[in-house]
Amino acid sequence: MQVPIAIVGGGWAGIACAVELADHGLPVVLFEAARQLGGRARRVDWNGLAIDNGQHLLIGAYRESLRLMTRLGTANALERRPLQLRMPGYRLSLPPWPKPLHLGIGLLVARGLSLRDKLAAARFMRHLRAAHFALPNDMPVDELLARHDQPTNLIDKLWAPLCLAALNTAPAIASARVFCNVLRDSLAGDRADSDLLFNRADLGRLLADAATALLLQRHGEIHPASKVGGLSRIAGGFQLHGPELSAERVVLATHPARLPALLTHLPELAEMAEPLSNYTWQPIHTLWLRFARPIRFPFPMLGLGDGQAPWAFERNDIAPGVVALVTSADGPHLHLSAERLRDDYLTLLAGQLGALPELLDWKAIIEKRATYSCVVDQYRPDNRTPLAGLYLAGDFTAGDYPATLEGAVRSGVECARHIIAEPK
Repeated sequence: MQVPIAIVGGGWAGIACAVELADHGLPVVLFEAARQLGGRARRVDWNGLAIDNGQHLLIGAYRESLRLMTRLGTANALERRPLQLRMPGYRLSLPPWPKPLHLGIGLLVARGLSLRDKLAAARFMRHLRAAHFALPNDMPVDELLARHDQPTNLIDKLWAPLCLAALNTAPAIASARVFCNVLRDSLAGDRADSDLLFNRADLGRLLADAATALLLQRHGEIHPASKVGGLSRIAGGFQLHGPELSAERVVLATHPARLPALLTHLPELAEMAEPLSNYTWQPIHTLWLRFARPIRFPFPMLGLGDGQAPWAFERNDIAPGVVALVTSADGPHLHLSAERLRDDYLTLLAGQLGALPELLDWKAIIEKRATYSCVVDQYRPDNRTPLAGLYLAGDFTAGDYPATLEGAVRSGVECARHIIAEPK
């Protein structure tokens, strides 16, 4: 049996691609190795509560993600708030003023930054804006900040937390070029671009469930728990090994760690597959807490310290008293026992919010390969491969953004648009 279009991988990239194609009258057959769609941003059951495998955060600049959720009718499950960064001894809030005044005023009245810090931040952003946020050569974020004489306190309070949150990679090795892209589209974008969007429904409801209903309505097929083990060329398309199905066009939207094995039987792509096998990975640690009663947060997201300290998210939408604590990237926290880390983080949380209610339950989730390491001059393949009819989708493909939900959605939409534009 041969189908016109097969998508391998049901994460956000694969889903975005499938929905875009379906909206243009091109039904797809989608294969997902897991039992549910969502990939690295999916629903998890926790003693009867629907939580996420990790607490994700969107911003107003994520236009393709917002367009997709609007199309699926789930954008109303996002709570939009103007940017606030709060941590012990520090607060930055952006007022509802047009750019660039919103950033200038926000820095001027920020708490916990000295006048020297504020002037250095303004000077740094002004320089990047004059250069259109483009760097002639990539370098580590730390080096970029040092070249622009950014004070240590400013780095600890602003630049390092932003780098870790956006790139999930430590500033010592993170790509300054990608970091500048993030600054361009957030702090330096239109005022609403920096807004924080908190999901008030689990990620399954936000995307996977609604997309499944739409695709089935548009005569698409979805095959969960169906692993594609490899790909080979045949006359008129490609053979998918595992489902034993052929397709005229294929979009590979799997985790990039799986791609080298999937491409083994396509020697034409060896040059592209080899650098993918050299990727390194960064984890995300999420500690879910359920207290006996709701905790009052001054803002839905609170930083519990400088640098790599966790961020706390209020999630009373899931159940009263639910809180998520998220720690980005590799670090010493991963070498502590789960119980020790829980107790340390509870102490930090109490330091911000005061005495905590009784802890009823807790769960730690570690996504060991949550993102690729967004390092200097990272190889990122194009969405179109050298083989006609074969495409790559995923947050690791060529684009401005790091490994984010928006990067995944953009890549899926880009693949779909290439297919739609093909001669009929």
